[in-house]
Amino acid sequence: MRILLVEDNLQLADSLTRALTQAGFAVDTMHNGADADHVLRTQDYALVILDLGLPKLDGWEVLKRLRGRRNQVPVLILTAHGSVEDRVKGLNLGADDYLAKPFELTELEARARALIRRSHGHDSAELACGPLCYDSVGRVFTLGGEMLSLTPREHAVLEVLMLRGGKAVSKEALSEKIFTLDQTSSPDAIEIYVHRLRKKLEGRGVAIVTLRGLGYLLEAKDAAA
Repeated sequence: MRILLVEDNLQLADSLTRALTQAGFAVDTMHNGADADHVLRTQDYALVILDLGLPKLDGWEVLKRLRGRRNQVPVLILTAHGSVEDRVKGLNLGADDYLAKPFELTELEARARALIRRSHGHDSAELACGPLCYDSVGRVFTLGGEMLSLTPREHAVLEVLMLRGGKAVSKEALSEKIFTLDQTSSPDAIEIYVHRLRKKLEGRGVAIVTLRGLGYLLEAKDAAA
């Protein structure tokens, strides 16, 4: 899933970007509030990790403008100021969670995944579609109890379809959700990943269905069909 990290400390931003990428996220990174506000007007993210002490436009204003546009993307605030007043202000402006510096990367990752799950209506870390199960904490897919071997891109596509919970996702939306701004993306590439996934799922009780004009849908099927 593609997320936006907004952090003006270049060393910390680089460290977090590498850690989150290694954890399986596609990460766009901005270092000031003005750039973050601009990209949030044009791009679709699964989560925003937002520092408050930003140059050009502080995190409060970025959040205020984001919610003013009725964009409900989950926002996790990072700040060196962990006062109750700051937490209340952030939550009142529309933040979904709050993490004070310094923090453990494992906690940041866990909170990020939980926010993304909940934004798609999933309370549990264990998701399922027929015999296909996804442990969103361990980031492991199993099919009929056996681990499913996937490339990182295949995993990303299947994760998006699983999180959408039976709702169709267009090729363009899938492309936006798994490629960062500095990566070459193409909706046509999505067809290749979907084709590979279909072969791995074929005849095993779950399938990726194409809905003309809407996109792809993950659906439980009769394994004998």
